[in-house]
Amino acid sequence: MANALQELVKSRLEQQGWSYGDVARRGGIPRSTVHHLATVERVTRMPQQATLEGLARGLELPLDSVRRAAAEACGIHLYFEEPAGTTADPEVATLIASVQRLSVTDRRHVTALIESLLRNASHPDTDADDSDAD
Repeated sequence: MANALQELVKSRLEQQGWSYGDVARRGGIPRSTVHHLATVERVTRMPQQATLEGLARGLELPLDSVRRAAAEACGIHLYFEEPAGTTADPEVATLIASVQRLSVTDRRHVTALIESLLRNASHPDTDADDSDAD
């Protein structure tokens, strides 16, 4: 059974009558990368941002569509609920999706870490004190 990224790439190739090479040239990515993403049974990790951007250009599709299909192929569910006037940050979307795959205990650890980092960010003097100790 095809994964979401395979389906997206293959359906676009069929719709437009394009080859892997056509997509690769337009997207500025290797033909082997396009072929791999279109034929690999299971995507084990999220493709790099530059690869997703090139694939989106090559397929003439919005980057978000390609990113979502790639994430789904990896078993990750991305959330793109950005406030009006802001730009989506792919690292934040991947982080949110990845945290959901953790155990309840590990999510609590991540939450504690984030809360600690935010507290430190709101008190810039703390960072200065820490650097003097080193």
